[in-house]
Amino acid sequence: MVQRYRIFIFILSFLTINSSLWASSTDQINKSKQEQIREVVHHIMVSNDAFVKNMPSGYFDRHIHGQKPIVTMVTCADSRVHSHAMDVHPDGDIFLVRNIGNQVSTTEGSIEYGVRHLHTPVLFVIGHSSCGAVEAAMSRPKHLEPSIWRELETIKVVGHKADDHAQVKESVESNVNHQVSIALKKYASEVKENRLIILGGVYDFRNDYSQGNGRLILINVNGETNPSEIEKKYNYK
Repeated sequence: MVQRYRIFIFILSFLTINSSLWASSTDQINKSKQEQIREVVHHIMVSNDAFVKNMPSGYFDRHIHGQKPIVTMVTCADSRVHSHAMDVHPDGDIFLVRNIGNQVSTTEGSIEYGVRHLHTPVLFVIGHSSCGAVEAAMSRPKHLEPSIWRELETIKVVGHKADDHAQVKESVESNVNHQVSIALKKYASEVKENRLIILGGVYDFRNDYSQGNGRLILINVNGETNPSEIEKKYNYK
């Protein structure tokens, strides 16, 4: 505990003394900004402390010598989307790959590691309501940096009205299905040999599907997108 406190004090001191790391001049960082930074660090450290204290004795033992996740999950980097919405205790269960727009091509190596080296039997691509990356791919705003545009190249949308919720929903689904199709081509042998199933879903915190805020909606199973066929064939409910 003393060591953790010393680390915490060091971080706060570092942020205060070396404010040039956050801007080119100390004049550009006012006191309120420094206080905000301290509060963020404090929140993270206190949250981690609470997490550790709430874990039962021996909880981390099974993680020490390796990992055996049950799913490789590809989600958007959006702060509103986190693994606890799909798994109450994701530690050790989810090999999580995140990027803007939950894309397969932009993080191909990480996904391949999960599928072909950790041998997860499930690859799950999850989009979400009101996805900013999808909306950007639809509206193509001019102010985005080239590095961001490069990461939007493999997003597939169906319209250009980013302020139309129905069109955004359709584009989110289109993108998820597109990412699944890319994965199906790459991992065709694993799917054919029944060593891998590739799923596509939408984390719906807007309640676009009228099933309740925060529901994970399964929309694609190995290329099958008919909801009734998915429910009948895979009996996921």
